[in-house]
Amino acid sequence: MDRLAVMRTTPTAPRREPTRDELIFLQQWLREPTRIGAVAPSSPRLAAAITVAIPADGAPVVVELGPGTGAFTGEIQRRLGGRGRHIAVEINPGFARHLRSRFPTLDVAEADAEHLPATLAARGLTTADVVVSSLPWASFGPALQRRLTDAVTTTLSPDSVFATFAYLHAQHLPQARRFRTLLGERFAEVTVGHTVWCNLPPAYVLQARRPRRP
Repeated sequence: MDRLAVMRTTPTAPRREPTRDELIFLQQWLREPTRIGAVAPSSPRLAAAITVAIPADGAPVVVELGPGTGAFTGEIQRRLGGRGRHIAVEINPGFARHLRSRFPTLDVAEADAEHLPATLAARGLTTADVVVSSLPWASFGPALQRRLTDAVTTTLSPDSVFATFAYLHAQHLPQARRFRTLLGERFAEVTVGHTVWCNLPPAYVLQARRPRRP
């Protein structure tokens, strides 16, 4: 068989079309690149890693900061299985509309994460059991990092958990190092998870416990 015949009969891998979530995410990133720290939604592997702190029983209050298109939202809903409360705090109107359409029963608060205590108070709540964050901490200046961290710690009890993630390639950036230092100041215990390579880009989870209030 000649080379031309081989080329004609060799199968090619089908081209994967971007999902609706990926297109919406990219569209919003192009509009606000400083507020949205990635160009694609997080992977199911990262979603599984960041939500392990959600209790398997009881009625926990889970707050999600910056859910975007809902990469972690679906996993949080699956783990809750209808228990407790799940409040998604999203400042971007486009993402908020998409979340309400994709998760009709989800409590979407179109608000700034800085105002988290007020957002919870409006729902008759004072604390959260788990706060899961997708906020791009390494894109924020020191003052904003501190205000957001203070808003989180104010709403956590001694037994609560704060879970966020960071990108492997950015771990040595000054903003990323400053945020890890801030976590050490605001929490008595901070653990770093294994790298999730099946994510774009690779990332790892940070879990913080025993908050120190500002």
